[in-house]
Amino acid sequence: MRIGLISDTHGWIHPSLFGHFKDCDEIWHAGDIGNIQTANSLAAFKPLRAVFGNIDDSVVKSAYQEHLRFTIGEMDIWMTHIGGTPGNYSPKIKSEIYSNPPDVFICGHSHLVKVKFDKRAGLLFINPGAAGNAGFHKYMTAIRFRIDGGKIHNLELIEMGERGKIRL
Repeated sequence: MRIGLISDTHGWIHPSLFGHFKDCDEIWHAGDIGNIQTANSLAAFKPLRAVFGNIDDSVVKSAYQEHLRFTIGEMDIWMTHIGGTPGNYSPKIKSEIYSNPPDVFICGHSHLVKVKFDKRAGLLFINPGAAGNAGFHKYMTAIRFRIDGGKIHNLELIEMGERGKIRL
């Protein structure tokens, strides 16, 4: 299964994102979608799994959960928007991370790309940065990877240019 992972679109989808995700089987959005139209555009393109973020309105919050935990290809995945970072997880999820860790923990919110194996929790931490055009990040980013045999393969960072400067 091929996955396209984004976060923090804030109601805007980079025009090149559909090309980057054309061969993906699903799109996962780690929150701050921005509006239901953005979610609907992504869901019309590929099956979408998403969580709401702190900027999302009641319409988005009624369509998506704060936390999404699911199994894909023998892997336990947990996705939420505000998750913190390895060694400094959000207090709301910290005890669950250590007592019942997923194989892969995905979050957004920081607008900073980070992929790291957390030895203490025994999980792979992924934050795809921010794919949107609003925020304090310098570059718009996304991540693409494949899940096969209970492992992540071919993880790629996609850079879509500087925030505020659209490149097609």
